[in-house]
Amino acid sequence: MTSPTPPQGRYASFQAFYPYYIHEHSNRTCRRIHVVGTGLVILAFVAFVLTLNPWWLLAMPLVGYGFAWVGHFFFEKNRPATFKYPLWSLMGDFRLFWETVSGKRRF
Repeated sequence: MTSPTPPQGRYASFQAFYPYYIHEHSNRTCRRIHVVGTGLVILAFVAFVLTLNPWWLLAMPLVGYGFAWVGHFFFEKNRPATFKYPLWSLMGDFRLFWETVSGKRRF
């Protein structure tokens, strides 16, 4: 399966980017690791709100990127989209998480 290629080197919208994002997460283990990592990011944010301890804010990107990059480098064997599309990749992580926990995408 070939990866969707962006028009003129960049995607014009998140809607156009998301099929590429999903393709870059074809490996089921990679997707699972992403969902767990994103869930832990959400829990770290809740812990920050409840405790106001700023260490939880530091934990958020460490946990999120740590889990995602393990998924990409060891299971998907590709370069995370974060390097080229940081905001859309983050948005993709949360959309993937929501689609998974809501049952729209298989875990």
